[in-house]
Amino acid sequence: MLGAVISRGLYSLIVILLSVDLLPCLCADGEQINPLVLEELLLWVGGGAGSVNTYRIPLLTFTRHGSLLAFSEARKQSEVDIGAKFIAMRRSTDKGATWAPTSFIVDDGSLADGLNLGSVVIDEETGSVLLIYSLCFHRYHCSPSSTMLVESLDDGLSWSAPRNLSVMLGVKSFAPGPGFGIQKRIPPAVGRLVVCGHGSIAGDGVFCILSDDHGLSWRYGAALKSIPYNQPKQSLDFNPDECQPVEMEDGSIVVNVRNNNNYHCRCRIVVRSLDGGESLPVDELVFDHTLVDPAVAAGALQKEGILFFTNPSNEQHRVNLTLRWSLTDGQSWEKKAVQIWAGPSGYSSMTSFRSDSPVDKKFIYVIYEKGHKDYDESISFVKVHLYGGR
Repeated sequence: MLGAVISRGLYSLIVILLSVDLLPCLCADGEQINPLVLEELLLWVGGGAGSVNTYRIPLLTFTRHGSLLAFSEARKQSEVDIGAKFIAMRRSTDKGATWAPTSFIVDDGSLADGLNLGSVVIDEETGSVLLIYSLCFHRYHCSPSSTMLVESLDDGLSWSAPRNLSVMLGVKSFAPGPGFGIQKRIPPAVGRLVVCGHGSIAGDGVFCILSDDHGLSWRYGAALKSIPYNQPKQSLDFNPDECQPVEMEDGSIVVNVRNNNNYHCRCRIVVRSLDGGESLPVDELVFDHTLVDPAVAAGALQKEGILFFTNPSNEQHRVNLTLRWSLTDGQSWEKKAVQIWAGPSGYSSMTSFRSDSPVDKKFIYVIYEKGHKDYDESISFVKVHLYGGR
């Protein structure tokens, strides 16, 4: 009889082990990851109406108090990267159900090489919202470049006058993000603000700027320089570009990077900092062949131990905006993926609201460039339920 009990126990253990091995992606509380797009809303539509020709470069973040802020470049005269622009913003206090009208929080006037977004970073200790952008990045009929910052202390309702960080950082061309910066939550360097971006021919590659005093002062930290450095590039050269940093649960910072000249593959570069953004060692660099990419700014987000990624999943064209997720910190990706939009799609960014509420743990939010003929026709907001609407 004892043998029968042991046999039954062994059988039960085998069943449990097999069940665990065959389970689809599970989050910490055992629910199956099965993303479902619940809501979609166009936030901005271009076409030359009013004082804006094209909206591009979408950013999205939650404030500490739960307001959802969306930003974009409002390009005044044309769709090109140079030229005069506003920074447009819309604000939602009900997690994207309704939005306030567009406000222009920065106006660069009529500059030939105007502002370029940009990264938004939330200081959880002070509640401050810091938005960092560049001026004269391309040095087109202007010089030098400047790295600029505006700040909101009242949940995005009002913004400071622009502050020029180049006094501290120098005048090297630096384009933050586009996406979000992080505040370190886990050692090393708890509380540090980390914003990563890319340079230009005057110093190209990926660079991170750091602040250990809540954004009062900034300095350069990590660098992942291009090869050949500071020289014009050819196809297949190593040219890391626009990027999104994410803090992992071990305190490291994973930076997901645009592979601008398709070095090694038409896929993403992923590099990791182990020292709070001070360095990006080549020893920690990989090419993620699963994340095929047409050379574009992409979204990345770590939530409840799961890493999410969005991009137009196509080797050649900016189409097929796709959401993927990893249960292994990006070492592998689940075979299932969710197509958000099959058509033309460009830059994307993600956010979620960090709280102890079970409801908040169920949702992530995506903002992306969307079109029917061209990817820069509009900017769309998407609310995603991670567990199939349950």
